[in-house]
Amino acid sequence: MPTQHNSPIYKNDQPELDGASITMLRAAGALILGKTRTTEFAATVSGPATTNPHDSSRTPGGSSSGSGAAVADFQAPIALGTQTGGSTVRPGSFNGVYAMKPTWASISREGQKIYSLILDTLGLYARSVDDLKLLLEVFGLKDDQSPQVPRDGVRGMKFAVLRTMVWNKAGQGTRNAMGKGAELLKSHGAEVEEIEFPAEFARLPDWHTCILKSDGRTAFRPEYMVAKDKLDRSLVEHVEEAHGYSRKDYLEAFDGVGALRPKWDAIAREYDAVIVPSVPDEAPDGIESTGSAAFNSMWTALHVPVINVPGFQGEHGMPIGLSLVAPRFHDQALLEVAKVVGEIWEKEGGWSSKLG
Repeated sequence: MPTQHNSPIYKNDQPELDGASITMLRAAGALILGKTRTTEFAATVSGPATTNPHDSSRTPGGSSSGSGAAVADFQAPIALGTQTGGSTVRPGSFNGVYAMKPTWASISREGQKIYSLILDTLGLYARSVDDLKLLLEVFGLKDDQSPQVPRDGVRGMKFAVLRTMVWNKAGQGTRNAMGKGAELLKSHGAEVEEIEFPAEFARLPDWHTCILKSDGRTAFRPEYMVAKDKLDRSLVEHVEEAHGYSRKDYLEAFDGVGALRPKWDAIAREYDAVIVPSVPDEAPDGIESTGSAAFNSMWTALHVPVINVPGFQGEHGMPIGLSLVAPRFHDQALLEVAKVVGEIWEKEGGWSSKLG
């Protein structure tokens, strides 16, 4: 199918081979309905023409803008996206659907444009956890141990609430959702406690930004050399190193995040899941920008599985989700938890889709 990266450089481009993820879906019998819109190279925050199906004056998020909107609007039951910062989880929250960023490198990204080898992750959208399970089966994701299927909902489960080091960016909608989400789980018999990142995690968001922009100078140099005038200004700045990150900064960020990954795994293994914000608030007004990835980038850098679970709403009645996070390669276990949590939050969280 046409694969133009929403870039004039690739106008009318139509590869002869499918990407690996599409090859696997076709082999499993999936019907490919079409392609969805992204921001330029799935790498900018400038919104494409896609709008939010719950309010056309608002953004659906991005960079996987069309995928989140199409699933929410019942145009497709499932869709794919990618996440290098917050490009899957953010549209999931803004559009009120389930969105999963699995463990990094658990699904092949062969055949797709590279932004950052160490961050790029294939993302998944669906209106139910069961549909996410179907996708993970096709892509061969397994935990080392078979996950326990909850027999009594969330009763007896243990959750942590982590507001993260960027909590000051949370609007009232997300603040309300975090409080209500925790209270609902408690009312159904779960144990919920608040935790904080250890001090050594403080630079994690900055390290993600450094890695992202440093990898961008490599990823977009071919397009820069061929057609700089047709490349988004933010990507030109990556190549020209306007971000100011040195190679020394890059190595520090690269090694620093690598050292934090097993430490996060050890923290998360103490809980069935850790509850974190998905977005600062409901989808902002206007489609010029796809919104902030402030609450997503740290999890992309840590390589952990994350699932946005819908169920809450902001002051304008737009959906707001919360994310569940687990250790690396605990994707199947996290799906089981998301299923029982979602049953509560969708029913009692205060938001339900009026579409479909």
